Amino acid sequence: MNDGDVSKQIQQMVRFIRQEAEEKANEISVSAEEEFNIEKLQIVEAERRKIKQEYERKAKQVEIRKKIEYSMQLNASRIKVLQGQEELVNSIKESARKELQRLGTDKRGYKNLVKALVVQSLVRLREPSVLLRCREVDRKLVETIIDEAKREYAEKFNVPPPKIVIDSVYLPPPPPANGDEFAHQPYCSGGVVLASEDGKIVLENTLDARLEVAFKQKLPEIRRRLVGQLGG
Repeated sequence: MNDGDVSKQIQQMVRFIRQEAEEKANEISVSAEEEFNIEKLQIVEAERRKIKQEYERKAKQVEIRKKIEYSMQLNASRIKVLQGQEELVNSIKESARKELQRLGTDKRGYKNLVKALVVQSLVRLREPSVLLRCREVDRKLVETIIDEAKREYAEKFNVPPPKIVIDSVYLPPPPPANGDEFAHQPYCSGGVVLASEDGKIVLENTLDARLEVAFKQKLPEIRRRLVGQLGG
């Protein structure tokens, strides 16, 4: 083989090697491009998931904050409604108390009322001897109705008239005309307190005590009506 043939052979081998190298380089380039694209998609997808998770987390925080704020506003509104109800209830109770205090100005009506309260107390106690306590301002009035109250009770139950002793210790005085002056002082709007002779049974039949009992009984109904009015 001469030098020309050898040269041709070498050139062919070089071209073959170069072609193989180029094909291999192309394969590597294509493979690298595919891997790059796959990795890029994975990175993009991972970042998209992170962004979505962060958005959902923040959206959840906003929703929780909204619920907390709504709950706080709702509680504040309920407290205001309850405070308004309580103020109205106290106002109604105070109006009723003032009406009771006016009973004392009607001498005849108050006298009949005290007698009825004494008889009612005797009926509930059913004791042969009782101790009666009243306001000092009512003592003379009570002395005028005791005999009649004892007789009424005795005739009703066909028993001997009970013995009634007026206590020398009096109930608190009536409230003065200016309500602010007795706001923190004990007072009594009227009525009586009776007790058995041994003091074991005590029956408070004052106007204030009866108001408390009546008010507690009527309070649920009063609240229902107030809720309806405030709600309307």
